[in-house]
Amino acid sequence: MNFLTARVDLIQRLLGLAALGTLLIGLGLVFTAPVDFQQGDSVRILYAHVSSAKMALLCYVALTICAIGVLWKKSEGADAAMEALAVVGACFTAVTLVTGAIWGKPMWGTWWAWDARLTSMLVLLIIYVGLVALRSSLDNPQKAAKATAVLAIIGAVDLPIIHFSVVWWRTLHQPAMFKGNGMITMAPEMRLPLAVMAIAFILMGAYMTLIKTRAIRAQRRLDALEDEALALEAESDHA
Repeated sequence: MNFLTARVDLIQRLLGLAALGTLLIGLGLVFTAPVDFQQGDSVRILYAHVSSAKMALLCYVALTICAIGVLWKKSEGADAAMEALAVVGACFTAVTLVTGAIWGKPMWGTWWAWDARLTSMLVLLIIYVGLVALRSSLDNPQKAAKATAVLAIIGAVDLPIIHFSVVWWRTLHQPAMFKGNGMITMAPEMRLPLAVMAIAFILMGAYMTLIKTRAIRAQRRLDALEDEALALEAESDHA
């Protein structure tokens, strides 16, 4: 094991421990936070829902930056990170939609509505899944990287639609809690649990992305070695 690998292993372990510790603290705060006078205990779902929604968007922002790196610099590292972020982002988006449905049933009386915010988040999940499917469908790694990067950049148009959907359209979804003028429409006693859960989800996202990226790069090295061995074997048979 070389020095760089040992350092990355250490960072991965510390990141995992930090994510687990922060998540446990966050869950403790969530279950001891006061009950909302309108939503009752259902409000506790929102701590995970909001945090996962932020991560779903953050993953796509990072994915788009990696896509630019792939097209501009032809970076293999950015390509591996882009592939990892598509999977991680899809997971957070799915959690967002599921927790939203669980919260929506008692509050709105329905699991789902073709609301602008919900629909644009569903589109984000479809884009994530489409990125994974597109890469899997192409055998040529260079073509797969380029096609995925182009689709990722096109898909980024969904991000402002998600963000401003509650402003541009009249929706069931409540307005953003964080206003542009610095106002926060949330009870002060609920801010700390949400902040800790948001940090926990960021750490989890970073940990999952690091693990997935390393696994992808290891698999690619293994595939390259196998291709090289097959080429040598074919050359030997031909000789």
